[in-house]
Amino acid sequence: MRTKTLKKNKINVVTLGCSKNVYDSEVLMGQLKANGKEVVHEEEGNVVVINTCGFINNAKEESVNTILDFMQKKEAGEVDKVFVTGCLSERYKPDLQKEIPNVDQYFGTTELPQLLKALGADYKHELIGERLTTTPKNYAYLKIAEGCDRPCSFCAIPLMRGKHKSTPIEEIVIEAEKLAANGVKELILIAQDLTYYGLDLYKKRNLAELLEALVKVEGIEWIRLHYAFPTGFPLDVLDVMNREPKVCNYLDIPLQHISDSILKSMRRGTTKEKTTKLIGQFREAVPNMTIRTTLIVGYPGETEENFQELKQWVQDMRFERLGCFTYSHEENTHAFNLEDDVPEEVKMDRANQIMEMQSQISWELNQQKIGQVLKVVIDRKEGNYFVGRTEFDSPDVDNEVRIDASKTYLKTGEYTTVKVIEAEDFDLYGEVV
Repeated sequence: MRTKTLKKNKINVVTLGCSKNVYDSEVLMGQLKANGKEVVHEEEGNVVVINTCGFINNAKEESVNTILDFMQKKEAGEVDKVFVTGCLSERYKPDLQKEIPNVDQYFGTTELPQLLKALGADYKHELIGERLTTTPKNYAYLKIAEGCDRPCSFCAIPLMRGKHKSTPIEEIVIEAEKLAANGVKELILIAQDLTYYGLDLYKKRNLAELLEALVKVEGIEWIRLHYAFPTGFPLDVLDVMNREPKVCNYLDIPLQHISDSILKSMRRGTTKEKTTKLIGQFREAVPNMTIRTTLIVGYPGETEENFQELKQWVQDMRFERLGCFTYSHEENTHAFNLEDDVPEEVKMDRANQIMEMQSQISWELNQQKIGQVLKVVIDRKEGNYFVGRTEFDSPDVDNEVRIDASKTYLKTGEYTTVKVIEAEDFDLYGEVV
């Protein structure tokens, strides 16, 4: 084994899981940089910080495997220290310490000051909005709240992230201004639950007021809403969306299921009738709005009849964007007391049926876009194409617009006007107007 290096420590931050984790890693990196530390994201470094996900089985498995990979590197002398933080660490710290004891230290989701101290840095309170973004320069995630007060039976997020805590509007605006000054043009607002924003601070749902403040930030062109909750959705948000061109006609609202018995067991606080009415209100208020939702199949007690009802509803609603997950039985959640009685292969088959149907819906909706002229932001160049998105598409999860690079030169982060000439189920092809 080689001796410890004398060179200055280079800290490699590795991010797993969702956009909330991306944001947390960026804040950590901003703090480290402000402390004069050399910090990189998912590159070579002799000190490693793994920001883990503990949400569902696949994510937990990936997190554990990543820790084990870096422990091998540590034993081989390729890295000197490994620290683990994030949701998996918050949720399973005692188990992890027992199973993988040679990790240097484990930290929970609220222990940033302690993690910094272990890395030889101080937590700087004055660094509101200072972070090292790891996304392409034209967009950034902006976390407006932490934690969740919802009692959903299947979800372990409150165990890992705690109670809902909104960030004050003025702090979010400061952060948005700093991002805009660094060239960010699109803000993707994230939280465990956007719908709840402001209730703790302002005693009312205040997402609309936050949007009114953010549209005034110079340099920002698009503001996108991710992860709203259907119960208690503040409908004044739709007025702002309609009125303010900067607020994308786009909403990510995970609905999870539609069968009343399943919704009740999931503790979602809503019904099929109320959910269908809400989607109708969205469509009426903002006629060209794109709705993204996610569904869970194979929840305990989901019968073939429940599934067929969900399937028919997806067919009727014709969501522009949709993702489907199989149920994951999570300990310490309310649903863990139920029998996980839908076989794995049935879960997979149901998810595949939904996604196959959605693929057809997406293809049909995309055919209607042929001939339309759309505003597109360029995210990257890939092979012979520049790849961009419309306001109706979020990075990594939604449709993309491909533009022949041999005919046009475009810059990453640039907004351009594109005419759609061809459409597939999840991709549009266009030429610059």
